[in-house]
Amino acid sequence: MFLGFVASVSCGNTAWSQETDASDETKVQSRPNFVLMIADDMNWDDCGAYGHPAIRTPNLDRLSSEGLRFKYAYLTTNSCSPSRASIITGRYPHNTGAEQLHWPIPAGSATFTSVLRGMGYYTAAAGKWHMGDFIRDHFDKVYEASTAGFVLPSGKDGEPPKMIAEQPSGCEDWERALEERDMSKPFCMWLAALDPHREYTDGALDPPHRAEDVIVPAHLPDTADVREDLRLYYDEIGRLDTYVGKVIAKLGEQGVADNTLVLFISDNGRPFPRDKTTLYDGGIRTPWIVRWPDRVAAGNTTDALVSSVDIAATFLELAQGDRESAAVAGFPSEGSSFARVLTDPAASHRDFAFAEDHWHDYEDHARCIVDQRFKLIRNDYLDLPPTPSADAGRGLSWQNMLKLESAGELTPEQKTCFRAPRPQWELFDLQRDPGELKNLIDNPAYASVVARMKSRLESWTAQTGDYIPSKRTPDEFDRVTGEPDHSVRVRPRRSKEETFGTNGKY
Repeated sequence: MFLGFVASVSCGNTAWSQETDASDETKVQSRPNFVLMIADDMNWDDCGAYGHPAIRTPNLDRLSSEGLRFKYAYLTTNSCSPSRASIITGRYPHNTGAEQLHWPIPAGSATFTSVLRGMGYYTAAAGKWHMGDFIRDHFDKVYEASTAGFVLPSGKDGEPPKMIAEQPSGCEDWERALEERDMSKPFCMWLAALDPHREYTDGALDPPHRAEDVIVPAHLPDTADVREDLRLYYDEIGRLDTYVGKVIAKLGEQGVADNTLVLFISDNGRPFPRDKTTLYDGGIRTPWIVRWPDRVAAGNTTDALVSSVDIAATFLELAQGDRESAAVAGFPSEGSSFARVLTDPAASHRDFAFAEDHWHDYEDHARCIVDQRFKLIRNDYLDLPPTPSADAGRGLSWQNMLKLESAGELTPEQKTCFRAPRPQWELFDLQRDPGELKNLIDNPAYASVVARMKSRLESWTAQTGDYIPSKRTPDEFDRVTGEPDHSVRVRPRRSKEETFGTNGKY
């Protein structure tokens, strides 16, 4: 048991607590706790810790200064619920049986939280659930913020439907989950925000960000509507940041902060055109910050490449420690533990990360392979434009872009979401072209890079049993207005097995 005392230290508007006087022997013998905080639709570099000069994130910035920041972290997919399914099962989306948006994780699936429970951990989930009903008993307790992410309510009085949650941030029960845990056990907390997912409304942050704070990326037009859309998005990131601070403060109050590994990530990128639901960095690259005072030196960064498919293997390895566990040994993870990087930031981890694009409101299918410099994308449905998600489609930015496209006022980079047919292959030099605006696939100077990455993508495809589906899933929304097509859309959405008769290849 921790026998030290708690000293309060202020950070922004949140008081963080620090522990002292715990013996080294106690720290070494005790199994680590885990807190996984998942933002909902947050771009990897939209916080101060990753260099954004205007978005106010004092708690994330401090989390980084007291921990380890990963410079090259990627998700296995660009879509909310499939990303969560991949993280919790430690498998690539095409092997989870839940690779399309709103498909539930199938019954009988193995999850790292279930394995941790079997090892004596207390496990709880708070905030956005989004994983179906079959794995609820993999947690001791679930505090679900809202079903709004799963069910699009009908609009009132002829107004367009909006996804408005009962708990706007989705983080409101994070502290409660920590307070109500079984204090006699090590714990694992799955804390999933709704911020900064759409829909956006004023009042998320006080004081709010200003239009002049906004930095408009080159793939979006710099207009008043786009700036307002981004400003509201910034505010929800700021609101999320306050809850990050509350969680760290609560861990300190409980005397467990030093031996708790806190990992902050996002489930996919920014909910704007050419970001979320694409395989560009705006869709699949994620913030990745680890704070664990007992083991992780403060204030470091690492160039080690990591993937969200690695989280399950890492947590289970650290929980197991020197003990042997048949449950851990039998866990069917397709990732690999990055535990070594935590104590040696100079260590390497992966040569490549892989990501997938599946149905998300609209039909699509693509794959990519990426390292610290290059990204290769393979588009499989060339006839379809990369239409943004329906929630982004109803937003100010896309509606403004539709008008500008009709008037011929978009730049070539801003027309990506309208482009059909698409190239089958795209190659980007992320160091020279971080915005991924110049496709180098036909540049002879990069022929060896293309050949190497195609070969590794083919090997990964064979090793993981990846495939191109034999049937396409119909669009459920209008690609222009973002409004639902009720002739196709049914809620709750049928599972993969109900739709295609299998949880595997179809």
